[in-house]
Amino acid sequence: MELQNLSQIEKATRFGRPELFRLGVALLFIVGIMLFSGFSLQGLDGGYMLVAAAMIGGYMAMNIGANDVANNVGPAVGSKALTLAGAILIAAIFEASGALIAGGDVVSTIKKGIIDPAMIADSDTFIWLMMAALLAGAIWLNIATALGAPVSTTHSIVGGVLGAGIAAGGLGIADWGKMGQIAASWVISPVLGGMIAASFLYLIKRSITYQEDMITAGKRMVPLLVSVMAWAFSTYLVLKGVKKLWKVDFPMALLIGLAVAVVIFLIIRPMIAKAANKMANEKGSINRLFTVPLIFAAALLSFAHGANDVANAVGPLAAINDAILHGGIAKKAEIPIWVMMVGAIGIAIGLALYGPKLIKTVGSEITELDQMRAFCIAMAAAITVIIASQLGLPVSSTHIAVGAVFGVGFLREFLKHTYLKMVEEIKDHHHGRDEAEVEAFLLRFQKATIRRKAEMLQQLKEHSASADLSKKERKGLKKVYKTELVKRSALMKIVAAWVITVPVSGILAAMLFFMIRGLML
Repeated sequence: MELQNLSQIEKATRFGRPELFRLGVALLFIVGIMLFSGFSLQGLDGGYMLVAAAMIGGYMAMNIGANDVANNVGPAVGSKALTLAGAILIAAIFEASGALIAGGDVVSTIKKGIIDPAMIADSDTFIWLMMAALLAGAIWLNIATALGAPVSTTHSIVGGVLGAGIAAGGLGIADWGKMGQIAASWVISPVLGGMIAASFLYLIKRSITYQEDMITAGKRMVPLLVSVMAWAFSTYLVLKGVKKLWKVDFPMALLIGLAVAVVIFLIIRPMIAKAANKMANEKGSINRLFTVPLIFAAALLSFAHGANDVANAVGPLAAINDAILHGGIAKKAEIPIWVMMVGAIGIAIGLALYGPKLIKTVGSEITELDQMRAFCIAMAAAITVIIASQLGLPVSSTHIAVGAVFGVGFLREFLKHTYLKMVEEIKDHHHGRDEAEVEAFLLRFQKATIRRKAEMLQQLKEHSASADLSKKERKGLKKVYKTELVKRSALMKIVAAWVITVPVSGILAAMLFFMIRGLML
């Protein structure tokens, strides 16, 4: 009886063990930061504040890894181009590399210029403000990750700085014009991402999968599409990813990207042709041709994300470090290597421990993805950031990627509904005929190209008498039209999380600022 009870207790606690392990590793990382910074900053006036800020920065970095990184690798996992373990390994390596190699040695202390530093009373107030903003952003990201909602880390820290800034200097401290632009990005980012991803997917369908000979079409189009991807990513990395190492203007970045694209085209064209010659004339074969490019896209997105978004974790920490070491309030602050290490390692640990939940949300819980669809999402992420940065539009990489997933899903719904309407029309014109004849026509229609489909429908209208479908058939078809390929509950949850990110992190930051100030005075 005792053994049976022990067995039941063991089964009951089995679920909590992985969670305890993850929590233990996360706490170990935070304690490691505390010990390292404590020994390194021993004797420094105000060093204890910097130690506390370093611990909060590490916590923020883990939350960025858990939430934001999923956007880069989620589609590749959802399409089965990468396993979950492989995606986490690639993302961790490239995120950390991007942060350390190209993360920038100077960072803006007031993110996006949303508050006026001249209205902050003194350096102590500035330090408390930054600590409150960093902690508020991290707590909100933690909550969003637990809820399975991918949100913008940039907007989380913007909300934190805004809320703590207003608490420290009143409503007049905020640049409401900037805040209006950020609010506009809630619409601009996902719509742009969705439109670009849907456009690429439609291009792939029209030029490859809707063709009779998909293999020949694939041999012609896939090298071109991969070259466009190489052009986009090369330009993106030159502009955003390696700006610490090498600064170039947009036209030069475009030319460098084009040169890389031409080289990639010449290299991969014979390789794709050779692989395609061994494949069957089916959609699955075309998907396999996109697998390797998709893996490279996930790695490159992770590198560029690490280079850019590590500042969300270490920017406020670098600002606090600068204020304690030099006094005063600087608009720009240098990032010491130990601060960058906190950000890079924290992102990798957060991804490994808590990333799978959001990777699954982005990759498989919004809409079904295959390699072609995931490729279009990766393309949209790179191209939208390039377009937005040149037009001066405030966009979020998270919103772009998730918007691209929704764009792909809604295009699939539209195409499916359009196709079913065509099928209904065919059945309508064949009303009363032999079932085998109808099925034979539908089979020929399914295999036909877009142009041939249009011709077949036109011939039906010219030569067939119209007939009404039965009430039962119409009811069944109407139900089919309502088939949803995008999960609406996921859409509502994610949009709600986006809308409340800035207000929630702002309110949290204001409360934390008053708490910290109360403790310090």
